Amino acid sequence: MISAIIVAAGSGTRMGAKVDKLFLELNGCPIVAHTWRRFDEAACIDEIIMVVREGMQPAFAELAEKYSFRKKFRLVAGGKERQDSVWNGLAALSPDTDIVAIQDAARPCTSQALIAATIEAARQTGAAVAAQPVNDTIKESADGQLVARTLDRSRLWAVQTPQTFRVEIIRDALSEVRRRNLLVTDDTAACELIGQPVKLVVSARPNPKITRPEDLPIAEVLLRNLTPGA
Repeated sequence: MISAIIVAAGSGTRMGAKVDKLFLELNGCPIVAHTWRRFDEAACIDEIIMVVREGMQPAFAELAEKYSFRKKFRLVAGGKERQDSVWNGLAALSPDTDIVAIQDAARPCTSQALIAATIEAARQTGAAVAAQPVNDTIKESADGQLVARTLDRSRLWAVQTPQTFRVEIIRDALSEVRRRNLLVTDDTAACELIGQPVKLVVSARPNPKITRPEDLPIAEVLLRNLTPGA
């Protein structure tokens, strides 16, 4: 069985005060509904776990009804940090889940082809992440004012979601994070702690995460150009 965990428990503070970015509309539909739909329509996904802020369960249940999402889903309360929300999502998976794809709720343009590709890579390697090679020249700065050095961009990748795993691997990895009382910014960083190889899966299409107001018009254009089932 293949499950998806969509992490929708963040505060979205970079979008501006008192704004729940996940419910901002793109092309007449909330951002999170676009993301949910991508996984609801993906043939390779059997169930969806939505991890939401405590108290937001009724709003998400209403969303599922309004947009007639078909797949079995569960609403789970998130935790203090993203890794805690993922942990709660893992605890809610069906017992027979062997592969899980973890997705940012604010990433509505993910193609179904990319979802399927990360699942296949996770079957082979144990862990996989959608990613794109870095094209800009990257500078390192110690103080945010002066350049310290130039990094070799040929070795740099910008990782995205889905980040997809065999379930026992991501559980072991996050258990180690929790045991060491560490904070990681993505799930593959937890795999690095236990020496688990992570396969890079090239995202051929733009797959942005919406974090700031200026991201909205770009996502609108991308969504208009997404063909059904792609």
